[in-house]
Amino acid sequence: MFIKNHWYAVEFGHRVAQGPVLVRIHGHDHIVLWRSRDRAVNAWSDVCVHRGCSLASGAVVDNCLQCPYHGWRYAPNGICVKIPANSKGVPIPENARIHVYPCLERYGFIWVFLGNLPTEQAPPLPELDGLEPRREVRAKGCKPVFGDFTWKASHERVLENGLDISHAPFVHSGSFGNPDHPEIPDFDLDVTRRDGHMVSVTASVDLEPVPPSGFWRLISRRDHPRVPTTVGFYPPNVSMLIVRLPLGTLRLFSAAVPLTEHTTVSKFFMVRSFFTGAWADGDAQRRAYKIFLEDQPIVESLRPPLLPSEPSAELHVKSDAVQLAYRRWRQEQLVKDWVL
Repeated sequence: MFIKNHWYAVEFGHRVAQGPVLVRIHGHDHIVLWRSRDRAVNAWSDVCVHRGCSLASGAVVDNCLQCPYHGWRYAPNGICVKIPANSKGVPIPENARIHVYPCLERYGFIWVFLGNLPTEQAPPLPELDGLEPRREVRAKGCKPVFGDFTWKASHERVLENGLDISHAPFVHSGSFGNPDHPEIPDFDLDVTRRDGHMVSVTASVDLEPVPPSGFWRLISRRDHPRVPTTVGFYPPNVSMLIVRLPLGTLRLFSAAVPLTEHTTVSKFFMVRSFFTGAWADGDAQRRAYKIFLEDQPIVESLRPPLLPSEPSAELHVKSDAVQLAYRRWRQEQLVKDWVL
């Protein structure tokens, strides 16, 4: 199932530099991203209207995207402005234009509006916790690292896994989950709505830490206080994990991008407020990938592989409140017929 009429985070902004970048989204034509002279990112259908060639294989020339097949050039508004094979004075057909998607760059992501609503009626863009509302990822005193992780699973299963508080003691017992303390304290949901749309849901709990080992045992406190942890999601496809350690804060944001019905790529970045030198980037990335690798065999084995349409198709308990909030939001979209 694909929810339409929302802003989807589909790629990192820094990946769209000199040339065009191809993005695959389940249920849609391929999308090409490219930067024009004013540094704005453009999101288009990847299909040249002449002979259907992929524009992502082309090049940016004179502030236009040029098709690699016959050299047709399209301006940032999607209108063809040059057909090299035409003689001078031959008019360009009025329908020689590419479908243009509304597109924004914020929090390090490229966000593309996928749907048929006028943009003035679209749900607002999410506001990611702790980040400045700029094109790039920026949080005072923090350092980000970036990565991609591919799953053989639906994007909704991947997204829900990122909202699941109670799986950490079992799936992540080798990293940050404590199997000796699997109980989840009671928590409240913090739901934010703007302009009639739900834009975020978060929940915070204090979890028992794993006894530190190695280097971390030498620098950690002896009393091992509980770790304040927050999970949440920003519709339609971004999940969040915040871990407040004695050393500082880790924030992990992940966009679950559906490549096919059963294949997803997570575009993630982890922002840390400690050990902000470049020397620690490699370790931060390894820790992020370790979490995804621990999750992967579980998420890819879930049955049915697609999230059930009926909430009663699976059993739920109190600690599943964040996932249930996602499913209620999903049902709201079904009622509005905002699905493909």
